[in-house]
Amino acid sequence: RMDERRYRLAVLPGDVDRVQAVGWEVRDQYALAAVREKVEKAGVEVTVLSPEEAVARDVEQAIAFEDPAGTPVEVFFGPVLDHSPLRTGLAQKFVTGEQGMGHVVLPALQQEETVAFYAEVLGFLPRGAMKVAEIAPGQHMRIRFMGINQRHHSLAVCPAPFAGDPGLVHLMVEVDTLDAVGRALDSVNKRGFSLSSTLGRHTNDKMISFYVRAPGGWDIEYGTDGMRVDERYYTAEEITADSYWGHDWSGSEPLAAFTPPED
Repeated sequence: RMDERRYRLAVLPGDVDRVQAVGWEVRDQYALAAVREKVEKAGVEVTVLSPEEAVARDVEQAIAFEDPAGTPVEVFFGPVLDHSPLRTGLAQKFVTGEQGMGHVVLPALQQEETVAFYAEVLGFLPRGAMKVAEIAPGQHMRIRFMGINQRHHSLAVCPAPFAGDPGLVHLMVEVDTLDAVGRALDSVNKRGFSLSSTLGRHTNDKMISFYVRAPGGWDIEYGTDGMRVDERYYTAEEITADSYWGHDWSGSEPLAAFTPPED
């Protein structure tokens, strides 16, 4: 739990570490019906979740489908609220509200198709890119950042070489102060978890953050002070460095999405 929602992130027991669904919220039942129509017109099969499945997710209604990269997606409206006081473990406040939970970075073998699906079918807005590899003279692979609100990006699509579990590169959560980030970093170090990157400030969303490795081979980015995008003036840009300072990745273990699966 991060705010008045009963939960923003669900962690369920299982034999493997795998993304069960990435959820996106729409305004109401009419917006949900419009999304369903667009996805079906794009030739993608849509499943309407049963009332029991919606209750299990604490939402009024939801639909499910896969994006071109094979990521399970659920779109919903009407989340159930919990109005009791929220007490977090480190006295932090999470930045959510109209900006959602944070952002998610997904691996995609079919990156161009995946980016087009989110932009042309679901209405996500391009928010810049970063070159990660040259595949031919003058042709580059890029991480594509995409937004749906004032948060710089709620989604990034990464040209990862391997599909399958866990189906995730990293997810980001934002808190209200740098002190909250520092307390979390102390807690991670005290408990002996593997840091993927040191503290640093990103160039595109200006987030001050660190990354910690989850047991399934993906990262959690924990940050503060992310920028807000004004769509009246924004134009897509290409960053040439991940960070202004910090974010030293030299001690990180390989991410599962970039590691060949074992035979």
